[in-house]
Parts: sequence; C-alpha cells; structure tokens
Amino acid sequence: MTPRRTGLHCHHGVSGVNGRSRQAAYQHVCWRYDDRAALHAQARAFLLEGLALGERIWYVTSEPDPVADQLREEPLIRDAIRRGAARIVPLGSAYAHDHIVDPDDQVRAYATATEDALAAGHTGLRVAADATALVRTPAQRDAFARYEHLIDRYMRVRPMSAMCAYDRRLLGDEAVRELACLHPGNNADDVLFRLYAETPGDGHAALVGELDASNHDLFRAALERADPRPAAGRLVVEATDLRFIDHRNLIHLRDHARARGAVAVLRTSRSAAARVAELLDLPELDVEVTR
Repeated sequence: MTPRRTGLHCHHGVSGVNGRSRQAAYQHVCWRYDDRAALHAQARAFLLEGLALGERIWYVTSEPDPVADQLREEPLIRDAIRRGAARIVPLGSAYAHDHIVDPDDQVRAYATATEDALAAGHTGLRVAADATALVRTPAQRDAFARYEHLIDRYMRVRPMSAMCAYDRRLLGDEAVRELACLHPGNNADDVLFRLYAETPGDGHAALVGELDASNHDLFRAALERADPRPAAGRLVVEATDLRFIDHRNLIHLRDHARARGAVAVLRTSRSAAARVAELLDLPELDVEVTR
C-alpha cells in the first residue's frame, strides 16, 4: 500500500515578485486523498488561510458533496459567502466538466476571476478544487497536466493560489502521480520529483527531488505534458535543489529541448550531473554547476 502522509513537499514562490503584492508566498499544491473527511480538513485550512490574507476564496466541486456542505456551515466561510468573499462553485461552472479542459482557455478564465477579485478589493484569489472528475481518462489527464503547468506560470506573477485535490480511490496511484509531479507541493511520498514553473527571469521550469531508473518514464511524460517552452534557443531548467539525476533523465531533458530546436540548460549544484553529461557526449545539453 502506498504510504500516507500529512505534510507537504513544498517549494513556494516568493511574495512581492513581478507585481505580486502578497502577505504570503503563492501556493500550488496537489492533495491526494482517500476519504472526504481528510479532504474537508485540508480544504478548510487552506481556504481559511486565504480569508485571513484578504483573498477571495472558492471551493470548486461536483455536488452533492458533503465537504461543500460542511464548508457552508463553517462560521467564517458562511459569513464570507454572505459578503461575496467566498463561493462554492459547481465544477461545471469553473471547468469544462466531463470534457477535456482547454489549457489556455482555463488559464484565461482563472485570470479573469483573479482580476475580478482584485477589483472587488481582495488581495487575490484562492481556489480549492476537487478535480477528480476532470482527469479520469488519459486524454483528460494530458490536457489537465498541461493546464497545471500553465496555471502554475500564471500564479508565479499574479495573486492566485490553488489546491488541486484528487481522489486516489477513483483514479489510482499512477494517475495521481502523473499530476502530483507537476505541482510545487504535494502530499505524495511516492512522487520523488517535481517539475513546475519557474519565476520569470530564473528559467523556464524548476526541477527538484530525485530522478532515477524508477521514475524516468514519469519524467518523460511530465516533460511532454507540461511542455516547457525554450526562449532564444535555450530551455533553462533551474535544478539547484535536485538531489540526483541519472543518464536516462538527462537524455529525456536533452531530447525534449532538441525536439523544439533548443539546447537544454540544467542549472544544478550537483557536479556529478555535469560529469555524466560529459561522458554521454550530449552537445545539446549544458549542465551549469552552481555554487
């Protein structure tokens, strides 16, 4: 059985960067759950934190949902709903429910909702969404994974935070891993790496954790789904906190960049990665060792 944990692997953005005026760093976390009581506890804490920061909060779900009913009874959230600072949003209103999400359209929809929140005097938008119904098929997961990366890029520069919840009982561990690895934070011990958006100016993607023979297929799929795009012929991956990467995963990174006419640049504190790249003789992969 997959281990359970209560904490999060986290790597949050920096507040006050690129136009963000926040009291706390952005959060984009994947929450894998096994029962709705655990989901309620996490969603409640996440949303109440947003209220304390002056954010508008949304809980997005397919109803009927006992979690939504419990949140409506929470005094602070009930009051926030009354004054327009909180909403329980039907999944079909926030997303293309039971269909394949259009990644660009979905980011635009949340960008509009964030700007509406700011215009109403809130400090930003915070969304807790049970997205299980949107990722049941491989085609849905492909599109939603791309959306996860794009919305992560948006949240780096605008005041939005999100908790994306997935029911492991309905999806299975492998499907959840495909999504959890694309979040800066998650509660999945069996996901050994995370690939997510980097703050503009610091690179095109960030990579943390460990990449070895056990997860190289997952990493290759994550690259294809997130599809980080190069600029000026370089795909820069900030990997200062990457603990290990083997030759298979270096080749995956090189191949992804080469297919887009670019050189992959891996910035890491691990000199071993540079030695492996040199032994492999990969001219389209540069490993920059940071100090």
